[in-house]
Amino acid sequence: MKIALLTNYNIGEKSAAAMTVAEKLGKYDCEILIPTSYRDRIERMYRKRPKVRFENIQVIYETAELIIVLGGDGTIMDAASKSTARATPVLGINLGRLGYLAELEMSELDMLDEVMKGNYTIDKRTMLKAEIIGRNGETQAAYALNEAVISNGSIARIIDLQLSEGGKVVNTYRADGLIVCTPTGSTAYSMSAGGPIADPRLNCFCVTPVCPHVMNARPILFPDDVVLEVKHICKREKVLYLTLDGRNNFELYRNDVVKISKSDLYASIVHVKDRSFYEKMRSKLH
Repeated sequence: MKIALLTNYNIGEKSAAAMTVAEKLGKYDCEILIPTSYRDRIERMYRKRPKVRFENIQVIYETAELIIVLGGDGTIMDAASKSTARATPVLGINLGRLGYLAELEMSELDMLDEVMKGNYTIDKRTMLKAEIIGRNGETQAAYALNEAVISNGSIARIIDLQLSEGGKVVNTYRADGLIVCTPTGSTAYSMSAGGPIADPRLNCFCVTPVCPHVMNARPILFPDDVVLEVKHICKREKVLYLTLDGRNNFELYRNDVVKISKSDLYASIVHVKDRSFYEKMRSKLH
C-alpha cells in the first residue's frame, strides 16, 4: 500500500511529527511517499529515520492509495482538493489551531492501527465549481472545497454585487464581499461572517454577505443543484477578486460573472472515530 505523508517539512515541529507517524506505519507492509522537494532537509535533519521514498508531488497524488496530512485545516483542505481526481482518501492529523477537518490528534496515533486494518469510513464532501465568464465570453474554471469569496482584495472597501439563480435576480448587495460556501465551508469564513452551520450531509450552498451595508441582507441557503451567478456591478471598482479556499485568486473585471455550481468531484475524508458531526462541532467550536 502506498501512503503519502504530507506536511510542511520546513517547520521542525511538523517534520518531527511526520517522522513519528512514519515510524508508527513502519510495522505495516506499506510504502511511505514524501515530496522530493523536502529530500535534502529530511536527509540532513534525520539521519536515522524510518524508511521512506521521495517522489514528485504530482506522482504522489497519482499513485497514493491513502494520503495522511499533518497540519491545520488549510493544509488538509489543499490535499483533499488535489486528491479528488482519483478520490483518494485523506486522513487529517491536527497540527493547527482548530483542525476541524482533522480526524486525529497526535495523542491519538494508536488509531492508525484501525486505519491500516481498513476499519474506517469515507465521508464524501461536496465541492463547488466556479466558472469566471468574462466580458468577451471567455471562461476559466476552478474548484473549491470550502468557499468562493468575491471581494475587493486587500482593500477594505464596500463593493456592489448582483446575485442570480437560474437567470433570475435574487438580490443586489452593498457589502465588503460575498461568500458562497459548501456545508464543509459553513464552519469557516461563512460562520465568522454570521452564516449558518450546515451539517455536511445536507445538499446545499450558503450565500453569506460580508459586512453588508443594508439591513435586509441575510445569509440564504440554496439547494446544491442550482446554478448561482454573481456579477460584478461595482461602478467605482474596475477589478474585484474571486478567492477559492483562501488560496487561489482570480481577477474579476466590471460586468464579469462568476457562475457557481456543484462539482462532479468529491473530497474523500477518512473517519475512524465513532463520533458525530455535532460532537466534533461541540469539541472544536466551544
